[in-house]
Amino acid sequence: MTILEIKDVYAQYISSTLEKKQTVYALNGVSFSVNKGEIFSIAGESGCGKSTLLKTIMKLTPLSSGEILYNSKPFEKDFRQKIQMIFQTPSLNPKMKIYDIVEEPLKINKIPREERKNRVVNILEDVGLSSDVLDRYPHEFSGGQKQRISIARALVMKPEVLLADEPVSALDISIRGQIINLLKSLQKKYNLTIIFISHDLNVIRYISDRVAVMYLGEIVEQGLTEEIFSNPLHPYTQALLSANPSFKGERIALKGELPSPLYLPSGCKFNTRCPRVMPICKNEHPEIKNISNTHFVKCHLF
Repeated sequence: MTILEIKDVYAQYISSTLEKKQTVYALNGVSFSVNKGEIFSIAGESGCGKSTLLKTIMKLTPLSSGEILYNSKPFEKDFRQKIQMIFQTPSLNPKMKIYDIVEEPLKINKIPREERKNRVVNILEDVGLSSDVLDRYPHEFSGGQKQRISIARALVMKPEVLLADEPVSALDISIRGQIINLLKSLQKKYNLTIIFISHDLNVIRYISDRVAVMYLGEIVEQGLTEEIFSNPLHPYTQALLSANPSFKGERIALKGELPSPLYLPSGCKFNTRCPRVMPICKNEHPEIKNISNTHFVKCHLF
């Protein structure tokens, strides 16, 4: 059952400098759907639009066009408590105690006091923190513990969807696995739907049911996790996976740098770096091709 659907979403904004104003083309026709209870991950280089996409879903960044549907209905602010977000660096008010930080969303939504207390204690236990932390302040905790508190605050409202924006990339390697396993455990316990973004392809492969690959604000390939990792079809996906230290095949080196979203290439946006570029790639934008019922690619090679 589809819980969240992103339909042909564009997000553009104006970048102002002392000299002129320019349009940043952050998202360019993004479409995908997420099923209830799955972990759907988005991979891609920095600057490809992953974080902008999550902020657009949360209405922190406005849509230029397109549609976001939650349970087949247009996503409105009234649904915000059903979709929560955690970030790379937890934003915890240093002047507030942990109890107050986690309780705050419940107070805003006028949940009765006794229920608030029970929910706070229970969710902190679920993320691996005892009631001993309630009267302490954020500066007393490690990065991993702060992320656990951030997760507790996001889940205390019992959302159906959790957006996770690089939640482990700022943590020590020894702690990353703990947080990833915690997210998987919480996903099963609460039947959560998680949209997860990360630079770490090993983490994505471990945690995900399905994966989408983004390049310059577009999804160029998506499929079941093992389809993407075992049979990558788009040249960009192939290059991205080959750059992973655990990859055992031949490294695919891309030409140049990721183009600026201020000046998007015509045709296929990957044509300026693609090792298999053809004349059509420079002039015509490729359509999504269905390779199977679960595997899709946007490339003129197919």
